[in-house]
Amino acid sequence: MDFALNDDQAAIQAAARTFAEAELAPHSARWDEDREFPVETLRAAAALGFAGLYVREEVGGSGLSRLDAALVFEELSRGDVSVAAYISIHNMVSWMIDRFGNDAQRQRWLPRLATMELLSSYCLTEPGAGSDAASLATRAERDGDDYVLTGAKAFISGAGTSDLYLVMARTGEGGARGVSAFVVEAGTPGLSFGAQERKMGWNAQPTAMVHFDGVRVPAAHRIGAEGEGFRFAMAGLDGGRINIAACSLGGAGLALDTARAHLAARRQFGRPLADFQALQFRLADMATELEAARLMVRRAAHALDAGDPDATLYCAMAKRFATDGGFEVANQALQLHGGYGYLRDYPLERIVRDLRVHQILEGTNEIMRVIISRELLGR
Repeated sequence: MDFALNDDQAAIQAAARTFAEAELAPHSARWDEDREFPVETLRAAAALGFAGLYVREEVGGSGLSRLDAALVFEELSRGDVSVAAYISIHNMVSWMIDRFGNDAQRQRWLPRLATMELLSSYCLTEPGAGSDAASLATRAERDGDDYVLTGAKAFISGAGTSDLYLVMARTGEGGARGVSAFVVEAGTPGLSFGAQERKMGWNAQPTAMVHFDGVRVPAAHRIGAEGEGFRFAMAGLDGGRINIAACSLGGAGLALDTARAHLAARRQFGRPLADFQALQFRLADMATELEAARLMVRRAAHALDAGDPDATLYCAMAKRFATDGGFEVANQALQLHGGYGYLRDYPLERIVRDLRVHQILEGTNEIMRVIISRELLGR
Protein backbone atom coordinates (compact mmCIF):
# COMPACT_ATOMS: atom_id res chain seq x y z
CA MET A 1 0.00 0.00 0.00
CA ASP A 2 1.21 3.47 -0.92
CA PHE A 3 -0.54 6.34 0.82
CA ALA A 4 1.40 9.06 -1.00
CA LEU A 5 -0.16 10.96 -3.90
CA ASN A 6 1.62 10.70 -7.22
CA ASP A 7 2.73 13.82 -9.07
CA ASP A 8 -0.43 14.02 -11.18
CA GLN A 9 -2.68 13.66 -8.15
CA ALA A 10 -0.73 16.29 -6.24
CA ALA A 11 -1.13 18.67 -9.20
CA ILE A 12 -4.89 18.00 -9.40
CA GLN A 13 -5.23 18.58 -5.66
CA ALA A 14 -3.24 21.82 -5.87
CA ALA A 15 -5.33 23.12 -8.77
CA ALA A 16 -8.55 22.48 -6.85
CA ARG A 17 -7.12 24.11 -3.71
CA THR A 18 -6.02 27.20 -5.63
CA PHE A 19 -9.43 27.54 -7.27
CA ALA A 20 -11.23 27.11 -3.95
CA GLU A 21 -9.10 29.72 -2.22
CA ALA A 22 -9.40 32.27 -5.02
CA GLU A 23 -12.90 31.73 -6.42
CA LEU A 24 -15.01 30.09 -3.71
CA ALA A 25 -13.88 31.00 -0.19
CA PRO A 26 -14.01 34.82 -0.61
CA HIS A 27 -17.67 34.65 -1.68
CA SER A 28 -19.00 31.76 0.37
CA ALA A 29 -20.57 33.80 3.17
CA ARG A 30 -22.34 36.11 0.70
CA TRP A 31 -23.66 33.24 -1.42
CA ASP A 32 -25.05 31.64 1.73
CA GLU A 33 -26.59 34.87 3.00
CA ASP A 34 -28.12 35.86 -0.34
CA ARG A 35 -29.01 32.30 -1.40
CA GLU A 36 -27.10 32.91 -4.61
CA PHE A 37 -26.35 30.11 -7.08
CA PRO A 38 -22.99 31.14 -8.62
CA VAL A 39 -23.44 29.77 -12.13
CA GLU A 40 -20.53 31.66 -13.68
CA THR A 41 -18.23 30.38 -10.94
CA LEU A 42 -19.44 26.86 -11.65
CA ARG A 43 -18.50 27.32 -15.29
CA ALA A 44 -15.08 28.58 -14.24
CA ALA A 45 -14.67 25.32 -12.30
CA ALA A 46 -15.77 23.42 -15.39
CA ALA A 47 -13.06 25.17 -17.41
CA LEU A 48 -10.55 23.40 -15.15
CA GLY A 49 -12.14 20.02 -15.91
CA PHE A 50 -14.13 19.72 -12.68
CA ALA A 51 -17.56 19.17 -14.29
CA GLY A 52 -16.73 15.91 -16.06
CA LEU A 53 -14.10 14.50 -13.77
CA TYR A 54 -14.59 10.81 -14.62
CA VAL A 55 -16.30 11.28 -17.98
CA ARG A 56 -14.34 10.00 -20.97
CA GLU A 57 -12.15 12.52 -22.75
CA GLU A 58 -13.64 11.88 -26.20
CA VAL A 59 -16.80 13.74 -25.13
CA GLY A 60 -15.07 16.53 -23.21
CA GLY A 61 -14.48 14.87 -19.86
CA SER A 62 -11.30 14.77 -17.82
CA GLY A 63 -11.02 10.96 -17.73
CA LEU A 64 -9.84 10.94 -14.13
CA SER A 65 -10.28 8.33 -11.41
CA ARG A 66 -12.67 8.32 -8.48
CA LEU A 67 -9.69 8.87 -6.20
CA ASP A 68 -8.70 11.94 -8.23
CA ALA A 69 -12.26 13.22 -7.90
CA ALA A 70 -12.25 12.70 -4.12
CA LEU A 71 -9.14 14.89 -3.91
CA VAL A 72 -10.89 17.58 -5.95
CA PHE A 73 -14.09 17.57 -3.88
CA GLU A 74 -12.24 17.71 -0.59
CA GLU A 75 -10.38 20.82 -1.73
CA LEU A 76 -13.38 22.52 -3.35
CA SER A 77 -15.47 22.07 -0.22
CA ARG A 78 -12.86 23.92 1.82
CA GLY A 79 -13.90 26.91 -0.28
CA ASP A 80 -17.65 26.28 -0.24
CA VAL A 81 -19.36 23.05 0.78
CA SER A 82 -22.64 23.81 -0.94
CA VAL A 83 -21.08 24.67 -4.31
CA ALA A 84 -18.77 21.65 -4.19
CA ALA A 85 -21.72 19.40 -3.42
CA TYR A 86 -23.66 20.67 -6.43
CA ILE A 87 -20.64 20.02 -8.66
CA SER A 88 -20.62 16.48 -7.25
CA ILE A 89 -24.26 15.95 -8.23
CA HIS A 90 -23.60 17.34 -11.72
CA ASN A 91 -20.68 14.92 -12.10
CA MET A 92 -22.89 12.02 -11.06
CA VAL A 93 -25.40 12.83 -13.81
CA SER A 94 -22.67 13.27 -16.40
CA TRP A 95 -21.07 9.95 -15.47
CA MET A 96 -24.37 8.08 -15.66
CA ILE A 97 -24.98 9.36 -19.18
CA ASP A 98 -21.39 8.55 -20.17
CA ARG A 99 -21.47 5.08 -18.62
CA PHE A 100 -24.96 3.93 -19.58
CA GLY A 101 -25.98 6.17 -22.49
CA ASN A 102 -25.54 5.34 -26.16
CA ASP A 103 -23.18 7.21 -28.47
CA ALA A 104 -25.85 9.59 -29.74
CA GLN A 105 -26.84 10.53 -26.18
CA ARG A 106 -23.25 10.96 -25.11
CA GLN A 107 -22.48 13.23 -28.06
CA ARG A 108 -25.69 15.21 -27.61
CA TRP A 109 -25.26 16.14 -23.96
CA LEU A 110 -21.83 15.41 -22.52
CA PRO A 111 -19.67 18.05 -24.26
CA ARG A 112 -21.98 20.77 -22.93
CA LEU A 113 -22.28 19.15 -19.52
CA ALA A 114 -18.48 19.09 -19.27
CA THR A 115 -18.35 22.87 -19.75
CA MET A 116 -21.46 23.43 -17.61
CA GLU A 117 -23.10 25.17 -20.52
CA LEU A 118 -25.75 22.69 -19.44
CA LEU A 119 -26.39 22.26 -15.71
CA SER A 120 -27.94 19.01 -14.50
CA SER A 121 -30.02 17.52 -11.70
CA TYR A 122 -30.46 13.97 -10.41
CA CYS A 123 -34.11 13.10 -9.80
CA LEU A 124 -34.75 9.98 -7.72
CA THR A 125 -36.33 11.03 -4.39
CA GLU A 126 -40.08 11.62 -4.23
CA PRO A 127 -42.42 12.99 -1.55
CA GLY A 128 -43.44 9.42 -0.71
CA ALA A 129 -40.24 7.59 -1.66
CA GLY A 130 -37.11 8.64 0.17
CA SER A 131 -35.12 5.85 1.79
CA ASP A 132 -37.43 3.37 0.05
CA ALA A 133 -36.42 4.68 -3.34
CA ALA A 134 -37.58 1.55 -5.19
CA SER A 135 -41.18 2.44 -4.30
CA LEU A 136 -41.09 5.57 -6.46
CA ALA A 137 -44.41 6.39 -8.14
CA THR A 138 -43.53 8.77 -10.98
CA ARG A 139 -44.70 6.97 -14.12
CA ALA A 140 -43.50 6.96 -17.71
CA GLU A 141 -46.11 5.55 -20.10
CA ARG A 142 -45.04 4.60 -23.61
CA ASP A 143 -46.95 6.44 -26.35
CA GLY A 144 -45.56 5.72 -29.80
CA ASP A 145 -42.06 7.14 -30.09
CA ASP A 146 -42.42 9.00 -26.79
CA TYR A 147 -42.92 8.43 -23.08
CA VAL A 148 -45.33 10.54 -21.06
CA LEU A 149 -44.10 11.28 -17.53
CA THR A 150 -46.44 12.02 -14.64
CA GLY A 151 -45.45 12.52 -11.02
CA ALA A 152 -43.13 14.57 -8.81
CA LYS A 153 -39.63 14.54 -7.38
CA ALA A 154 -38.56 16.14 -4.09
CA PHE A 155 -35.43 17.82 -2.72
CA ILE A 156 -33.88 18.24 -6.19
CA SER A 157 -30.66 20.25 -6.26
CA GLY A 158 -30.59 22.66 -9.18
CA ALA A 159 -34.35 22.44 -9.73
CA GLY A 160 -35.60 25.40 -11.74
CA THR A 161 -32.10 26.34 -12.90
CA SER A 162 -30.73 23.13 -14.38
CA ASP A 163 -31.00 22.40 -18.08
CA LEU A 164 -31.16 18.59 -17.84
CA TYR A 165 -33.00 16.37 -15.36
CA LEU A 166 -32.00 12.71 -15.12
CA VAL A 167 -35.28 11.20 -13.96
CA MET A 168 -36.01 7.74 -12.62
CA ALA A 169 -39.60 6.80 -13.48
CA ARG A 170 -41.69 3.64 -13.38
CA THR A 171 -42.29 1.93 -16.71
CA GLY A 172 -43.21 -1.51 -15.41
CA GLU A 173 -43.83 -3.62 -12.33
CA GLY A 174 -43.53 -2.44 -8.76
CA GLY A 175 -40.10 -2.40 -7.13
CA ALA A 176 -36.64 -1.79 -8.51
CA ARG A 177 -37.03 -3.81 -11.72
CA GLY A 178 -39.81 -1.59 -13.03
CA VAL A 179 -37.79 1.65 -13.05
CA SER A 180 -36.25 3.30 -16.13
CA ALA A 181 -34.07 6.39 -16.55
CA PHE A 182 -34.85 9.39 -18.76
CA VAL A 183 -33.20 12.68 -19.63
CA VAL A 184 -35.75 15.50 -19.52
CA GLU A 185 -34.70 18.84 -20.97
CA ALA A 186 -35.70 22.15 -19.39
CA GLY A 187 -38.54 23.85 -21.22
CA THR A 188 -40.36 20.63 -22.05
CA PRO A 189 -44.13 21.30 -21.79
CA GLY A 190 -45.58 19.99 -18.53
CA LEU A 191 -42.29 20.32 -16.62
CA SER A 192 -42.61 22.73 -13.69
CA PHE A 193 -41.06 23.45 -10.31
CA GLY A 194 -42.20 24.14 -6.79
CA ALA A 195 -41.12 27.07 -4.67
CA GLN A 196 -37.51 27.15 -3.59
CA GLU A 197 -37.08 25.32 -0.31
CA ARG A 198 -35.99 27.36 2.73
CA LYS A 199 -33.14 25.25 4.10
CA MET A 200 -30.87 25.03 7.12
CA GLY A 201 -27.81 24.97 4.84
CA TRP A 202 -26.71 24.39 1.25
CA ASN A 203 -28.03 27.86 0.47
CA ALA A 204 -25.65 28.43 -2.47
CA GLN A 205 -27.64 26.00 -4.60
CA PRO A 206 -31.38 25.92 -5.37
CA THR A 207 -33.55 23.06 -4.13
CA ALA A 208 -37.17 22.50 -5.12
CA MET A 209 -39.83 20.00 -6.14
CA VAL A 210 -39.92 18.97 -9.80
CA HIS A 211 -43.37 18.26 -11.26
CA PHE A 212 -44.17 16.21 -14.36
CA ASP A 213 -47.64 16.85 -15.72
CA GLY A 214 -47.88 14.80 -18.89
CA VAL A 215 -44.28 15.58 -19.87
CA ARG A 216 -43.66 14.07 -23.30
CA VAL A 217 -40.10 12.74 -23.65
CA PRO A 218 -38.72 11.09 -26.81
CA ALA A 219 -37.92 7.41 -26.38
CA ALA A 220 -34.44 8.37 -27.61
CA HIS A 221 -33.98 10.14 -24.26
CA ARG A 222 -34.32 6.90 -22.29
CA ILE A 223 -30.96 5.82 -20.90
CA GLY A 224 -30.45 2.09 -21.40
CA ALA A 225 -33.30 -0.38 -21.63
CA GLU A 226 -36.58 -0.33 -19.77
CA GLY A 227 -36.17 -1.63 -16.22
CA GLU A 228 -32.48 -0.70 -15.89
CA GLY A 229 -32.95 2.73 -14.35
CA PHE A 230 -32.79 1.74 -10.70
CA ARG A 231 -29.54 -0.13 -11.23
CA PHE A 232 -28.11 2.95 -12.96
CA ALA A 233 -29.30 5.16 -10.11
CA MET A 234 -27.62 2.97 -7.49
CA ALA A 235 -24.37 2.84 -9.48
CA GLY A 236 -24.40 6.63 -9.61
CA LEU A 237 -24.91 6.79 -5.88
CA ASP A 238 -21.82 4.67 -5.14
CA GLY A 239 -19.69 7.44 -6.61
CA GLY A 240 -21.92 10.17 -5.19
CA ARG A 241 -21.39 8.78 -1.70
CA ILE A 242 -17.64 9.02 -2.07
CA ASN A 243 -17.94 12.57 -3.33
CA ILE A 244 -20.25 13.77 -0.58
CA ALA A 245 -17.99 12.09 1.98
CA ALA A 246 -15.05 13.99 0.47
CA CYS A 247 -17.04 17.21 0.72
CA SER A 248 -17.48 16.48 4.43
CA LEU A 249 -13.71 16.04 4.74
CA GLY A 250 -13.08 19.44 3.21
CA GLY A 251 -15.58 21.34 5.30
CA ALA A 252 -14.42 19.60 8.46
CA GLY A 253 -10.78 20.20 7.54
CA LEU A 254 -11.41 23.95 7.29
CA ALA A 255 -13.24 23.85 10.61
CA LEU A 256 -10.31 22.03 12.23
CA ASP A 257 -7.79 24.53 10.89
CA THR A 258 -9.96 27.42 12.08
CA ALA A 259 -10.19 25.89 15.55
CA ARG A 260 -6.45 25.28 15.72
CA ALA A 261 -5.75 28.92 14.89
CA HIS A 262 -8.30 30.05 17.45
CA LEU A 263 -6.75 27.95 20.22
CA ALA A 264 -3.34 29.47 19.49
CA ALA A 265 -4.62 33.07 19.42
CA ARG A 266 -7.33 33.16 22.07
CA ARG A 267 -6.26 33.70 25.70
CA GLN A 268 -8.19 32.92 28.86
CA PHE A 269 -6.99 32.93 32.46
CA GLY A 270 -3.74 34.53 31.25
CA ARG A 271 -2.83 31.64 28.91
CA PRO A 272 -3.52 30.62 25.30
CA LEU A 273 -6.31 28.12 25.00
CA ALA A 274 -3.79 25.83 23.30
CA ASP A 275 -2.04 25.41 26.67
CA PHE A 276 -5.03 23.61 28.22
CA GLN A 277 -4.63 19.85 27.94
CA ALA A 278 -8.37 19.16 27.74
CA LEU A 279 -8.54 21.29 24.59
CA GLN A 280 -5.34 19.76 23.22
CA PHE A 281 -6.88 16.31 23.57
CA ARG A 282 -10.10 17.40 21.90
CA LEU A 283 -8.16 18.82 18.96
CA ALA A 284 -6.12 15.60 18.75
CA ASP A 285 -9.28 13.50 18.60
CA MET A 286 -10.77 15.74 15.91
CA ALA A 287 -7.65 15.43 13.75
CA THR A 288 -7.52 11.66 14.26
CA GLU A 289 -11.17 11.19 13.29
CA LEU A 290 -10.70 13.31 10.20
CA GLU A 291 -7.64 11.37 9.07
CA ALA A 292 -9.38 8.04 9.63
CA ALA A 293 -12.31 9.27 7.52
CA ARG A 294 -9.95 10.44 4.77
CA LEU A 295 -8.35 7.00 4.59
CA MET A 296 -11.76 5.33 4.35
CA VAL A 297 -12.87 7.65 1.56
CA ARG A 298 -9.73 7.02 -0.46
CA ARG A 299 -10.02 3.27 0.13
CA ALA A 300 -13.58 3.32 -1.18
CA ALA A 301 -12.56 5.39 -4.21
CA HIS A 302 -9.78 2.92 -4.99
CA ALA A 303 -12.24 0.02 -4.72
CA LEU A 304 -14.65 1.69 -7.13
CA ASP A 305 -11.83 2.43 -9.60
CA ALA A 306 -10.64 -1.18 -9.40
CA GLY A 307 -14.09 -2.71 -9.88
CA ASP A 308 -13.84 -4.40 -6.49
CA PRO A 309 -16.96 -6.53 -5.87
CA ASP A 310 -17.11 -5.02 -2.37
CA ALA A 311 -17.02 -1.43 -3.67
CA THR A 312 -20.64 -0.72 -2.67
CA LEU A 313 -19.82 -1.86 0.88
CA TYR A 314 -16.75 0.38 1.10
CA CYS A 315 -18.64 3.35 -0.36
CA ALA A 316 -21.42 2.97 2.22
CA MET A 317 -18.90 2.63 5.05
CA ALA A 318 -16.95 5.68 3.92
CA LYS A 319 -20.07 7.79 3.46
CA ARG A 320 -21.42 6.88 6.89
CA PHE A 321 -18.13 7.38 8.71
CA ALA A 322 -16.96 10.55 6.95
CA THR A 323 -20.26 12.41 7.05
CA ASP A 324 -20.91 11.56 10.70
CA GLY A 325 -17.32 12.34 11.62
CA GLY A 326 -17.09 15.46 9.50
CA PHE A 327 -20.18 16.95 11.10
CA GLU A 328 -18.90 16.13 14.58
CA VAL A 329 -15.49 17.71 13.88
CA ALA A 330 -17.18 20.89 12.62
CA ASN A 331 -19.54 20.96 15.60
CA GLN A 332 -16.63 20.53 18.03
CA ALA A 333 -14.73 23.31 16.25
CA LEU A 334 -17.71 25.58 16.78
CA GLN A 335 -17.80 24.61 20.47
CA LEU A 336 -14.12 25.44 20.86
CA HIS A 337 -14.86 28.97 19.64
CA GLY A 338 -17.48 29.49 22.35
CA GLY A 339 -19.91 32.27 21.49
CA TYR A 340 -17.78 33.39 18.56
CA GLY A 341 -18.46 30.10 16.79
CA TYR A 342 -22.16 30.93 16.75
CA LEU A 343 -21.60 34.20 14.88
CA ARG A 344 -21.75 34.55 11.11
CA ASP A 345 -18.49 36.49 11.23
CA TYR A 346 -16.83 33.08 11.45
CA PRO A 347 -17.27 30.25 8.92
CA LEU A 348 -18.07 27.59 11.51
CA GLU A 349 -21.82 27.97 11.84
CA ARG A 350 -22.13 27.84 8.04
CA ILE A 351 -19.95 24.73 7.81
CA VAL A 352 -22.01 23.01 10.52
CA ARG A 353 -25.25 23.86 8.69
CA ASP A 354 -23.88 22.74 5.32
CA LEU A 355 -22.41 19.46 6.58
CA ARG A 356 -25.49 18.37 8.50
CA VAL A 357 -27.41 17.38 5.38
CA HIS A 358 -24.60 15.06 4.25
CA GLN A 359 -25.80 12.58 6.87
CA ILE A 360 -29.17 12.51 5.09
CA LEU A 361 -28.64 12.72 1.32
CA GLU A 362 -27.19 10.13 -1.09
CA GLY A 363 -28.90 7.63 1.22
CA THR A 364 -29.30 8.41 4.92
CA ASN A 365 -26.64 7.08 7.25
CA GLU A 366 -29.24 4.68 8.61
CA ILE A 367 -29.59 3.27 5.08
CA MET A 368 -25.79 3.05 4.88
CA ARG A 369 -25.97 0.76 7.90
CA VAL A 370 -28.63 -1.32 6.15
CA ILE A 371 -26.36 -1.69 3.09
CA ILE A 372 -23.35 -2.60 5.23
CA SER A 373 -25.22 -5.15 7.31
CA ARG A 374 -26.76 -6.76 4.22
CA GLU A 375 -23.32 -7.12 2.67
CA LEU A 376 -21.91 -8.61 5.86
CA LEU A 377 -24.79 -11.01 6.40
CA GLY A 378 -25.36 -11.90 2.75
CA ARG A 379 -29.00 -10.75 2.79
